[in-house]
Amino acid sequence: MIDLQVQDKTHDEARQGEALILDAPVKADARKLYIESYGCAMNFADSEIVASILSETGFETTGDYHQADVIFINTCSIRENAETRVRNRLSQFGVEKRRNPKLIVGVLGCMAERLKSKFLEEERLVDVVVGPDAYRDLPNLIEQVESGHKAVNVLLSREETYADISPVRLNSNGITAFISITRGCNNMCSFCVVPFTRGRERSRDAHSIVEEAKTLFEAGYREVTLLGQNVDSYTWTSEDGTETVNFAQLLEQTALVNPALRVRFSTSHPKDITDEVLHTIAKYDNICNYIHLPVQSGNTRVLELMNRTYTREWYINRIDAIRRIIPGCAISTDIIAGFCTETEEEHQETLSMMDYVQYDFAYNFTYSERPGTLAARKLADDIPEDVKKRRLAEILAKQQAHSLMRLQEWVGKTIRVLIEGTSKKSDQDYCGRGDSGAMAIFPAVEGVKPGEYANVYIERCTSATLIGKIV
Repeated sequence: MIDLQVQDKTHDEARQGEALILDAPVKADARKLYIESYGCAMNFADSEIVASILSETGFETTGDYHQADVIFINTCSIRENAETRVRNRLSQFGVEKRRNPKLIVGVLGCMAERLKSKFLEEERLVDVVVGPDAYRDLPNLIEQVESGHKAVNVLLSREETYADISPVRLNSNGITAFISITRGCNNMCSFCVVPFTRGRERSRDAHSIVEEAKTLFEAGYREVTLLGQNVDSYTWTSEDGTETVNFAQLLEQTALVNPALRVRFSTSHPKDITDEVLHTIAKYDNICNYIHLPVQSGNTRVLELMNRTYTREWYINRIDAIRRIIPGCAISTDIIAGFCTETEEEHQETLSMMDYVQYDFAYNFTYSERPGTLAARKLADDIPEDVKKRRLAEILAKQQAHSLMRLQEWVGKTIRVLIEGTSKKSDQDYCGRGDSGAMAIFPAVEGVKPGEYANVYIERCTSATLIGKIV
């Protein structure tokens, strides 16, 4: 039975609220940790760091919060529905806490700093609140709670990168893994809370990144994704000032770990992506020909209101460079429908940008005002909800057509696929991604197993999935 539903999402809706479980021997006396994550890939990677830190103090992960001694929700403040989900989940955990008063419930991540007083004092939903830069302090904070005090640490750091922490790979397929290369963000987009919740941007030691990639490859992993809010602005300088590494050089160093290690990255920023990066991608076969390049809007005036620091013309220039230097490169994007004061003509410019690029896929949202952002303070959220929804529907319809068209280009061709595992719908089928990031489903073949590359002939497709057979 072929699975037609598998999709690739940086902000993967299927993973929202996922409980992360470490595959490790169970110890009878170990305290149990339950971590539930929401938001982007950065949050899921951070949960692995938390699990690694707490495993050193005797914690084991569990997939059943009823068994837990400590429950953490790793939160996201990017979208309003994420906050709603977290609040609903905290209410459910509150029921368990009334049954087991010794249970510790905490909130981690991006929502922590902004809502710390509400969670701790007003609504009294949690015992501990910890920001993204304070995870090393978790053992101490848990001790504070056990001694009868509420605990909070949401201090942001200009130095913390967790470079020396080897993340525990939770719920991993043992084939693909994330590697965080930067933390925080210096781009003050008017709609975004990340600079306030994750702090200023800092780049991780390049040697620690390459070493982590080597360790993962030796452990059997065959694909790594370099993660950052803006990977293109990665710049690391050694303490003695004798070595500086930019993102293009880091990409090359990671690709050179082994030709069989596939390298991806996310997310790029249109103002920072350079021809040097593009030429590096083109140079190495194991750097995937796929770039996530958020446009947000196709209109220059709206982009200026968003403080994106590029114009429509600049974005097109970068698209043209990608097409010229990396022919056939897959491109995905983010689009916000109905940003403050957006006119119908400006919305049409976003649609025309989609027609120009013909994205392989896109993450599309209506504008949702986030407290504390520049847009919330200075701009009126003045587009009626019905207009936002209608514009979003037009964007979604166009993107579905473009996604189908892009996948149809692979029909009748053979692509190299890294087998990630069995299909969600049938253990008789494998699933894996080609270089472009498109998910392929194909019947399992004896002698070929997950973690290996296979040549797959694409016979047909849906708007989200390639379907074929190993040849």
